[in-house]
Amino acid sequence: QVQLVESGGGLVQPGGSLRLSCTAPGSTLNYYAMGWFRQAPGKEREGVSCISSTDGSTYYADSVKGRFTISRDNAKNTVYLQMNSLKPEDTAVYYCAADVKGWATLYPFEYDYWGQGTQVTVSS
Repeated sequence: QVQLVESGGGLVQPGGSLRLSCTAPGSTLNYYAMGWFRQAPGKEREGVSCISSTDGSTYYADSVKGRFTISRDNAKNTVYLQMNSLKPEDTAVYYCAADVKGWATLYPFEYDYWGQGTQVTVSS
């Protein structure tokens, strides 16, 4: 069992930045593909970005390309999501997830473990 813990959410003005972090106390994330997902009220959970454990390949939803960057620091056992140029439509609960298979995908059903989520609110 892998427990994922997200942090870094908060309230930010449009155009601002936030960096989300995801770690796993007691587990090693190095061998997992990691994904960031978000869910806004009344909407389905959607994939935002993901990174493989094999070659570090990354993928992004079209809505965040050029604004968000996913990265992983294996030494710190942490995965990050740098979010720049935030828009009100980015407001959602953001979740990190781990996929034991190792290759990156934006499909939520592929992931084995999930964090509890962190709220991101973009508003003036």
